[in-house]
Amino acid sequence: MANRPNVLVVGAGIVGASIAWHLTRAGARVTVVDAHAPGGVATRNSWGWINASWGSPEPYFRLRVRAMDEWHRLAQEVPDLGVAWTGGLSWELPPEQLKAFQIAHAAWGYDARLVERGEARRIEPYLANPPELAVHAPAEGAVEPLAATLALLAAAQVLGATVIADNPTHRVDLRAGRVTGVETSNGRIEAEEVVVAAGIGTAELVATVGASLPIAASPALLVRTQPHPRRLNGLVMSPALQLRQTPEGRFLAAAGFDGGSGDVHAADAAAAAFDEMRGMMTSIAHPVAEGHVVGQRPVPSDGFPVIGRAAGASGLYVAVMHSGVTLAPAIGRFAAAEILTGLRDALIEPYGLERFD
Repeated sequence: MANRPNVLVVGAGIVGASIAWHLTRAGARVTVVDAHAPGGVATRNSWGWINASWGSPEPYFRLRVRAMDEWHRLAQEVPDLGVAWTGGLSWELPPEQLKAFQIAHAAWGYDARLVERGEARRIEPYLANPPELAVHAPAEGAVEPLAATLALLAAAQVLGATVIADNPTHRVDLRAGRVTGVETSNGRIEAEEVVVAAGIGTAELVATVGASLPIAASPALLVRTQPHPRRLNGLVMSPALQLRQTPEGRFLAAAGFDGGSGDVHAADAAAAAFDEMRGMMTSIAHPVAEGHVVGQRPVPSDGFPVIGRAAGASGLYVAVMHSGVTLAPAIGRFAAAEILTGLRDALIEPYGLERFD
């Protein structure tokens, strides 16, 4: 690239890391800055499900399917991402809603089929009480979000990117309507383009240039065990929790959480989730609890991603969403292309900031 633009990415979670890697690979000069250690906040506390099951309406489904394809591409280009395409077995919804879900997604071409109890038991032999009806989506997978993020950042650094940790960004600087850089705790960083991919902190940063972005912090409880002999073939999603087993054998459960009243409430909810987890499986030895964490997911007010430029601030690009894990490879590719060439992919056309004006 003859003119190598100087791009600053604020946020070293999986979305920021993917954007940084794609930009660096395309020839940009890239700096990533984060208020915390590389890996972000929401990312390191994510369950790691890669899917299009929660893609609705159809345009959003198409974006998520493309993102799944992009995960396959990215795994070939970046070592050590550790994506596992294990498939998912879900019975989170009541039977009639489950049937409607399967019919709609199958009509869109998604590989998801209804299975009854016998087939569910064949897919996951260690389930103590397999559901009478479930949806099996064999193309779904999981990734260890923190490890994948660190791998993307390392790959970007090999290509020349700079990563700055533990340096909070306080303000985006404008001059005559054009981004010139940011102010951080350790001083000013100049840039021709600034990408804000700072999760729940994104709204506060874009507000410094007069942009309004409604984002809520949605709490999620993640419970993990010590390593345990393999008991799950893939992901399982029950009404009570979502459960998978990591490559080293830890069970990782994601459960609903209302935020409650601090650490005691979270500990009680984690104990209940752990009991539910143990009851879901037959085993000669029970898994041993290792810990829990409450993560804060950045959810725009309408539930859909926010990807694109901010009006009135030339050179400012915003990328915030849930689920960042599923969408990260596609968003990285699309954002880099738009920043460097001005071309916006049709799949992200509905998700600009202007919809909140």
